[in-house]
Amino acid sequence: QATFGKTVEEYKELKKLERENLRDHMTDLEIIFTMLGEASTTKIARSRNALGFSENKSAARKGGKIAGDARKNLELESGDKVITDENYLQQPESQKRRSLKWKSQKS
Repeated sequence: QATFGKTVEEYKELKKLERENLRDHMTDLEIIFTMLGEASTTKIARSRNALGFSENKSAARKGGKIAGDARKNLELESGDKVITDENYLQQPESQKRRSLKWKSQKS
C-alpha cells in the first residue's frame, strides 16, 4: 500500500480485475516499483534481524515508503503517472511493443 497508496482491492478495481492476478496486469513500471518495495523490505528486515509480525510489518512499511518515494519522484520528473488503469494483458502484443519502444526512445 505504501508504494502506490492503494490497497490491493482498490488497485484491482482500478484495473477492472475480479479474480485475476494483479501483477499479471501491471505495466513494466508498476512491476519495477513493486519489486523495489519488496527488495527494500527484504533488505531492511534482514539487516535488522526482524523477528515476528510487528518488526516485519515495520520493515514492510519502510520498504514500501522507499518505493513510493521513488515512484513519486519519477512522476514529478516525467510528468506522467506510474499508476494506471491500463491493463497490460489486454493490449495486443504489437501495441505493447510499440508502447515500450516509444517510451524508451522518449527518454
